[in-house]
Amino acid sequence: MGAATAWWLAKQGRSVVVVEQFARGHNRGSSHGQTRVFRVAYRDPIYTALAARSIPLWRELESDADIDLLEQTGQLDHGYAVAIDEIEVGLTAHDYHYDRLNPQAAHERWPALNFDEAVLYSPDGGRVFADRTVDSALSVAEAQGADLHFQTPVRSIEPHGDGVAVVTDSHTWHAKSVVVSAGSWLESLLGVESPWSKAITLPTITVTEQQPVHFAIRPGMHFPSYIHHVHDDSPGAALRFGAYGLESPGEGVKLGLETHLPVDDLNQRDQVIDPVGIAESVEYAQRWLPGADTSQVDSVRCLFTTTPDAHFILDRLGPVVVCSPCSGHGFKFTPVIGQITAELAMGGEQHQPAWRLPKR
Repeated sequence: MGAATAWWLAKQGRSVVVVEQFARGHNRGSSHGQTRVFRVAYRDPIYTALAARSIPLWRELESDADIDLLEQTGQLDHGYAVAIDEIEVGLTAHDYHYDRLNPQAAHERWPALNFDEAVLYSPDGGRVFADRTVDSALSVAEAQGADLHFQTPVRSIEPHGDGVAVVTDSHTWHAKSVVVSAGSWLESLLGVESPWSKAITLPTITVTEQQPVHFAIRPGMHFPSYIHHVHDDSPGAALRFGAYGLESPGEGVKLGLETHLPVDDLNQRDQVIDPVGIAESVEYAQRWLPGADTSQVDSVRCLFTTTPDAHFILDRLGPVVVCSPCSGHGFKFTPVIGQITAELAMGGEQHQPAWRLPKR
């Protein structure tokens, strides 16, 4: 999201400095890897509208970078009928085409999957390329004048006149505004020990790890992107899922389960694969993904940062723009998040209540 913000600001002719604590293309956060699900099908219509805004901006970033980033190969939602009904309402309201099917008809059409209760297919969904997107946004921003600094941890963000001072071990930058897009490290820069703690009240931010897996794909099988919705009407449930996945070229079919592993220290993660998580994924795939070869499995661990209601934090207070949009479902919005936070940094306002920053 920081890379996309830099792209958009540089595109507007603004002076931009990007400061990143890790190396370029690192795997220490939530945006690494080859692919992510893209969908316009959401239970919450706010995000269907935001996805609609993102599509032309994906094409704009592709044009600027001269590379393909979004492939609309189709996306399936199945499971909890209430969730599927809500998705159908949102797609209808935004004039998106979809097919509503029963589980048997869906399996006949996509034999690589078994389906639960109710099914909806959205041809506008698909996949986006994650590492490629981050690198493309940074490359275009740099070509348009952005100054990029990697392996440069920010030690503090201090008030400085009407703006800010961004302090690292080797340099201090002064700016009219700063976009803090630090993912799981957001609280370390703006939390209770920061100079902003009396002005900015962050919602509770929970950092865990997820362990998605990739299975080999059986010959002749094909997977659209998919979301499996489970029975859940608790707060924030409309933005959570039981399982998700997609076909990732060269990697197989991805499966992610709604499981969260604790993170004791962000800076001392061993990223050792949990065998229990592998076993749970294999068990799920053997029931729901007949097109997956569960004898061939690979896994990674990645950070997962959530707010209590799974909504994003996109807002500005004084010279500080908070850009914390993921909650596990944000990557598909990358270029439009970049546009929103860039507009906030340039003095605009964000009018969507779900994205407001609580203030004292």
